[in-house]
Amino acid sequence: MGGGDPHIHVETNVVRAEAATRDVLAATFGLVGDLPSVVTTGCGLRVPYAMTSSRPDRVTCLACREYAHHTHLRFAGEAERLSRMPGSIFSPAQGRLAAERHRALAREFSDGKG
Repeated sequence: MGGGDPHIHVETNVVRAEAATRDVLAATFGLVGDLPSVVTTGCGLRVPYAMTSSRPDRVTCLACREYAHHTHLRFAGEAERLSRMPGSIFSPAQGRLAAERHRALAREFSDGKG
């Protein structure tokens, strides 16, 4: 973890949106877990959590942008596939909406901004 890396990275668990999970827990139960101080990124580095973002317009590390692009595409396919399975807890229409959202994020990560 070099101190001279000026880039904003993406966490390896970019799809899980840990901050959103924390917000739900805080709103529901009044509990707030500690954020990790250092995280592993899509490019394989370990950097301070403060040097990461899940927003495409903020991520400047090209390897992390590519990682997030592929991760969101993979998740989109999984959401659609799982929503069509018998007994799924969400409908094919909901699966399509989730997939569209993640494909849009994948496009944002691949458009070279940042």
